[in-house]
Amino acid sequence: MGPLQGMKVLELAQIMAGPTCGMLLADLGADVVKVERVPGGDDTRRMDRPSVNGESAAFMAMNRNKRGIALNLKLPAAQETLKRMVRSADVLTENYRKGALERLGLGYQALRVVNPGLIYCSISGYGRTGPYAEKGGFDLIAQGMSGLMAITGEPGGPPVKSGAPVCDINAGILAALGIVGAYVHRLKTGEGQLVDTSLYEAGIQQTYWQSAIYFATGHSPGPSGSAHILSAPYQAFRAADGWLNIGGANQANWERLVRALGAPEWLVDERFRTNSDRMRNLSTLTALMNERLSTRRVQEWIDALDALGVPCGRIHSIAEMAADPHTAAREMVVDLQHPCAGPTRALGLPIKLSATPGRVERAAPLLGEHTREVLSEYGFSSAEIEDLIESGAAVIA
Repeated sequence: MGPLQGMKVLELAQIMAGPTCGMLLADLGADVVKVERVPGGDDTRRMDRPSVNGESAAFMAMNRNKRGIALNLKLPAAQETLKRMVRSADVLTENYRKGALERLGLGYQALRVVNPGLIYCSISGYGRTGPYAEKGGFDLIAQGMSGLMAITGEPGGPPVKSGAPVCDINAGILAALGIVGAYVHRLKTGEGQLVDTSLYEAGIQQTYWQSAIYFATGHSPGPSGSAHILSAPYQAFRAADGWLNIGGANQANWERLVRALGAPEWLVDERFRTNSDRMRNLSTLTALMNERLSTRRVQEWIDALDALGVPCGRIHSIAEMAADPHTAAREMVVDLQHPCAGPTRALGLPIKLSATPGRVERAAPLLGEHTREVLSEYGFSSAEIEDLIESGAAVIA
C-alpha cells in the first residue's frame, strides 16, 4: 500500500513536472486526485502522437495511479468546490504561472486560511521569487539557462538539449522530496507550509561537477561528449559491432581494464599512469582504446570486462532497455488495463521499500472519470454533485 498511504493530494498540475511529482507520491501510496481544467483537461491529452485507441500515450505515462476529476475553476461554484476539498486534503500541487491561482482566490495565502495544515507545492519555471518569477517556464528554456545545454554534446558542436526532459523530471522529484519533508514536519507540529521549486533550479542542480570546476578555477567547462569531466577513461567506445560504455576511471578499475584489453604496456606509459595523466592525454587514450576495442564484438568485451570486475554496459535503445531481463527483474515495466486504450504498459517505480513497498496498479484516468466518486468521498451530497455537473462547474467522463 506504500508508506504514504493516507496522504490526500490534489494535483492542479499538468504536462510533466507537476505530474511527475504526483505520480511518485501516488506510486508510494498517496491518494492523488488529478484536478483537470475545463475544457480540455491536461494539455498532454492532446499530445496524441502516438495514441492508443485515441488515448494519448504521453498522458497515460505521466498520470497512472491517479484518480481524476474535472472542474471549471473559472466558475465560482468550482472554486468553492476546490476550497471545500482543500479542508480535508494534506497536499495541493500546482504549476500555474505565478498569480493565476491567486486571481481565482486559490493561491497559498487564501488556501492556508481554509486549511492551516495544508502543504501547498508550487512548481514553476523560475520559482516564486527573483527577477524571472513572472516568466513562464519550459524544460528546453531551463536546460539552456541553467547551463546544461552548454555542457551537453560533443566538443566544438552546437548547444544540445538532453534527450530526456531532465529539468521537468528533476523538478518533479525535488517537489516530491520537498512535500515529504514538509509532511514529516506537519506530523510533528500540525503546521503546513509552502514548498517552492522550479525547472531552473532543477537544471542548476544537475551541474554539480561543472559548477565545482568553475568555482575552483573561474573557467566554465564546455561539452565533453560521453566522457566524464574529471575522470578517464569513462565514456562510450566503439567495438566491432556497436557501442559500449566503460567506466575505468579510478586507478583500480583502470588497471583491471588494461588487463582485459591485453595492453599491459599502458600501465607504465607516462601518458596514462594516473588519472591526471589520462585526462591530459584523453584524445590519445580514446583513439588507442577504440582501435583495440574494434577488434571484438560488444558482447565479447562485456564478458571480458565483467570477468575482471570492470564497470561496463551496452548502450541500449529504449526497446532494448524494456526487453532487458534486469528491467523485468526490477519491475520497471508494468502492465495496466486502461478503460479505453485497453492493455498498456508503463514504467515502474524506481524506489524499492522492504516494509512498505509502493505499487503501480491504476491506469491514467479519463477526463472527469472519478468526479462523482471523489466528490462524494470529500463530503458532497449526490444532489450537490449533480448541481455542479449540470452547471458546468464539474465534468464527468
